[in-house]
Amino acid sequence: MPLRVTFVAAARSSPSAPERFEDDRPLDQAGWDAVQRVAHELLPLAAAELRYCSPTPRSRATGDALGYAPLAQLALRDCDMGRWRGLTLGEAMAREPQAVDAWLADPRGTPYGGEPLLAFIGRVGGWLDTRPREDGCRIVAVAEPSVIRAALVYALQAPPSAYWNIDVRPLSTVTVTGHAGRWNLRFDAGSGATHPAVDVRAQSTRV
Repeated sequence: MPLRVTFVAAARSSPSAPERFEDDRPLDQAGWDAVQRVAHELLPLAAAELRYCSPTPRSRATGDALGYAPLAQLALRDCDMGRWRGLTLGEAMAREPQAVDAWLADPRGTPYGGEPLLAFIGRVGGWLDTRPREDGCRIVAVAEPSVIRAALVYALQAPPSAYWNIDVRPLSTVTVTGHAGRWNLRFDAGSGATHPAVDVRAQSTRV
């Protein structure tokens, strides 16, 4: 049987708080409340043989709140955004509009002095490809939305530009099945159906 890897998008803080590059803020009360509202749907994933998370406070907290007791994985860290760390996309655009345009256009570029998008996708994909290949092994990983977007681009062998066309919502899930070099995107009826993870858009520059 193929591996089954289900990604759970970490909860976020209050919707009024803007998303920031490499956001390391812990969950606030709004975030905890959001986890509790969907816990009955996501708790069954705790039965997975292997449980991981991104090494961010909100990913760890989301996994713990759902009873996963996940093991943090350095390979699932967010993209290194260099001097843009902690900024919103709008703030980066206001300070360095040409650099932001260059970054959006070239997946190999690092105008911010950090990690190229292409390398980020490859890093997350490398983690996916090296998961234990035990028959029927189920894996759950609580991760930042950007990490899940990178994993999906890699799994589907899509061009890097597809990264900008995937919108991952907090506490949504998506599953890929297969093994190194051959992954399939899977949509299940049931617990995760009311929280689809993937919204593909014709034009998007979400972070």
